[in-house]
Amino acid sequence: MIELDAIDRHLLDLLQSDASRSNVELAAALGVSPATAMRRVRRLADAGVIERQVALVSPALAPQALSVVVEVTLDRQGAEHLDAFEARAVDEPAVQQCWRVSPGPDFVLVLWLPDMPAYDALVRRLFTQDANVRNVRAYFAVKRAKFEPRVTPPG
Repeated sequence: MIELDAIDRHLLDLLQSDASRSNVELAAALGVSPATAMRRVRRLADAGVIERQVALVSPALAPQALSVVVEVTLDRQGAEHLDAFEARAVDEPAVQQCWRVSPGPDFVLVLWLPDMPAYDALVRRLFTQDANVRNVRAYFAVKRAKFEPRVTPPG
């Protein structure tokens, strides 16, 4: 990891609120030249501080879609069993987030599916066909009160 100065932290804040800003806009907000802004963005990306830049699509695009938080407990927790389930979960397009957690369940998944039949199909593929899945507890979102992927860098 690299050392972040005040300009880097301000740049990350700007990009996390709107990554579509041009180098000229970033430079003006930071008080640096456009070339310096571009070099800093590239340096942060090359160092892995910026993983990727994406567009966040409004869930209003598919109002009937399901957001589901799922707790999964496995029967056997050996490293090979945890790794195998994690690989299957990560390969599922409907899995937006996969967290290995402790204590409690072994995994927490965040799912986004177009409808209940798609959820049912995922349950069959990911949970019921795996003999090592002991327990699944699903929580269906009824309202999104906050969604903020922002990370505040130390400093």
